[in-house]
Amino acid sequence: DVIRKVDNPNCGTLPDFGNFLISREEVYDRYLGMKELMPFAKGVSAKSHEFDDEGNETKSDFYKILKIVKEAGYTGYIGIEYEGSKLSEVDGVIATKKLLEKVGRSM
Repeated sequence: DVIRKVDNPNCGTLPDFGNFLISREEVYDRYLGMKELMPFAKGVSAKSHEFDDEGNETKSDFYKILKIVKEAGYTGYIGIEYEGSKLSEVDGVIATKKLLEKVGRSM
């Protein structure tokens, strides 16, 4: 509603794969949130925390999220944020980039 009320083409959203915490006890559905924010997206942020043995993020389904991003017609940049503790910052960003590339090739 806020973006619609502002009604300015220079004002938009920055959907973030992992930024849907309402309170410590309540988390908004990240997939629904991405669907709601993508029509107004000026950028997208791929947030990662942990990876399984196949290189997939354990908290977010990157395949499902990137399908939402693609279906919204978004063609801009996707920034990377690694907030995990098992990899170094650099290795976490590289792992996230590899996952994005893997998912992108499958679409």
